[in-house]
Amino acid sequence: MTKLRTATMTLGVTLLLAAVGVATNALSGAASPRAHQAGAAAGQGNIAGRVNFSGKPPQLRPIVMTNDPVCASEQDGTVLPEDGRVNANGTLPNAFVYISKGGGSVPAAVAPSTTVTMTQKGCRYVPHVLGIQVGQRLEVDSEDPTTHNIHVSPKTGHDWNVSQQPGSNPVTTKFAHAEIMVPVHCNVHPWMQAYIGVVTNPYFAVTGADGSFTIKGLPPGDYTLSIWTATFGTQERQVTVRAGETATADFTFESK
Repeated sequence: MTKLRTATMTLGVTLLLAAVGVATNALSGAASPRAHQAGAAAGQGNIAGRVNFSGKPPQLRPIVMTNDPVCASEQDGTVLPEDGRVNANGTLPNAFVYISKGGGSVPAAVAPSTTVTMTQKGCRYVPHVLGIQVGQRLEVDSEDPTTHNIHVSPKTGHDWNVSQQPGSNPVTTKFAHAEIMVPVHCNVHPWMQAYIGVVTNPYFAVTGADGSFTIKGLPPGDYTLSIWTATFGTQERQVTVRAGETATADFTFESK
């Protein structure tokens, strides 16, 4: 009887351990798809490049701000326009780079909750070129102790023209349609100009003082990469993005 009781207990423990093992394996199996999905989400690529300039840079004329003593007093030396500038390393700043067409599975973009800011500083728009998504909030503020006039002129949608007194609240708006590029100027200070690239996805960049750009997090696929400049025109090229890799796309603009 004792041997039978012992055998029965041993069998019970064995069955219990087997059941625990099955449950553990089942839980491990349930976790595998989640790990696979995380890997798929990380399976993205980047595009990086440089916007070069070839030839003699344009001769830029200094901006004259004497019609507004406040603007003139805020300057330290000669002020040159942003349009037509060439960096010291032979590249272009203020070039807007964006995905204009995509063969990859670019997800439907939802307008970000973050706000894009343009500041009137030293009687200039800062930044001179910026990108924003359709439906995203744009805020225009001022650090200048003088009156400005913000005149935004999209080809499609509402043209708006707002005066902004020193110390007043920022002016806000949203764009309902994509457009490359939306011009901005000040009716009070004619030298004040800026450009806004309104796009439907987050895949864009603006070149800076070294002429480089990087667009991150693209799904693998074939894309048309386009570039806009205020002075030297536009270009585009086909780029293939592979998961875990950075595709290189350099551009060269020539003097006109």
